[in-house]
Amino acid sequence: MGKIYIVGIGPGDMANMTYRAAKAIEAADIVVGYGAYIELIRDYFPEKEFASSGMTREVQRCRLALEKARSGLKTALVSSGDSGIYGMAGIMLQVLNESGSQIPVEIIPGVTAASAAASLLGAPLMHDFAVISLSDLLTPWELICKRIRLALQGDFVLCLYNPRSKKRSGYIGIARDIAMEYRRPETPVGIVRNAGRKNEGCEIASLEGMLNFDIDMFSTVIIGNSATYVENGRMITPRGYVL
Repeated sequence: MGKIYIVGIGPGDMANMTYRAAKAIEAADIVVGYGAYIELIRDYFPEKEFASSGMTREVQRCRLALEKARSGLKTALVSSGDSGIYGMAGIMLQVLNESGSQIPVEIIPGVTAASAAASLLGAPLMHDFAVISLSDLLTPWELICKRIRLALQGDFVLCLYNPRSKKRSGYIGIARDIAMEYRRPETPVGIVRNAGRKNEGCEIASLEGMLNFDIDMFSTVIIGNSATYVENGRMITPRGYVL
């Protein structure tokens, strides 16, 4: 019988891929995933067979993974970051439940963008934080705004995924404007692009001035809480320890 590994590959380089994730891909007969993510790992596993497809083809990828596993193949279904955080774990389990299949499944976590970005900025996630995607492809924008507002009211550090795309160029500005209602203008904001990939970069800005920096679909934006500060070029959210 085949098997499905649902694998979080991390940011995209081997240095940030977990040992368990690499071993699962090595054990697989075929690797299924979004084309851009397949290209991130293809050179690391040159002997593997890959099957890739484009955006909005998530359900089809899961059904292909199930088909391959039913044929007896060990199949790795890959996501960037963590497979259970905006990844493929949920939809794969839904497809399996719909099919009634008893194919064995192993979910393998990975380093998510929030962790990768935070490590480059300093320690901005040392206290409670909320992760919110600005993509309204599957979630209404009104609900996203509500979640942003409530997280800010609760004084959470706010980590924004998918902050901008060609079709959503203004959403990050709206999110910033909402944040300005609850945070000081000088609140630190970390902007990380391509964490763990080529052309990696990061800046620490103020909430008021964050839109002056390059923010795109490959960026992760971390907005500090009321206690977050910058010292020696690093963004820190204190946990409350007495020094």
